[in-house]
Amino acid sequence: MKKALIFIGPLFDEKELVYPYYRFLEAGYQVDVAGAEAGEYKGKSGFAFPANLAFAQAQADDYAVLFIPGGYAPDKIRRDADALRLAREFHRAQKPVGMICHAGWVGVSAGLLKGVRLTSVNAIRDDLVNAGAEWVDEEVVVHGGFVTSRSPDDLPAFMKALLAQAETK
Repeated sequence: MKKALIFIGPLFDEKELVYPYYRFLEAGYQVDVAGAEAGEYKGKSGFAFPANLAFAQAQADDYAVLFIPGGYAPDKIRRDADALRLAREFHRAQKPVGMICHAGWVGVSAGLLKGVRLTSVNAIRDDLVNAGAEWVDEEVVVHGGFVTSRSPDDLPAFMKALLAQAETK
């Protein structure tokens, strides 16, 4: 059985976590959710979701795909050395990394986005460009091992693209 890893942090975007979580399950993946610590995290609207393991416990070799939801969580996640280690490990192993909304901040802090064509919420466009990425305003962009989208409105196209990339690995 293929496995997917989803990052979580405080003030995550509920739609951007829950929809992909269940889409992975529907596609036959075992899904682990990792945070700075195992335990419950609250989203932007107060909805709680559990992390079953800490970033430090996860190894990229165990998974086919990494997904990072947006909201305000990526600003916390990007400060965690183990989360950045995992993002780098997935990228080095040429496993797809999905990032939506503000999740590109994790890619910036991991030093992975130079020369990557991608999209995000417009609010972090300058951060991505300053990190060397080529930012475009499109529903979904697949490039350099990354699958990126702008907002919850893009989730159907985003998950189709991310699952397609994961199936090729």
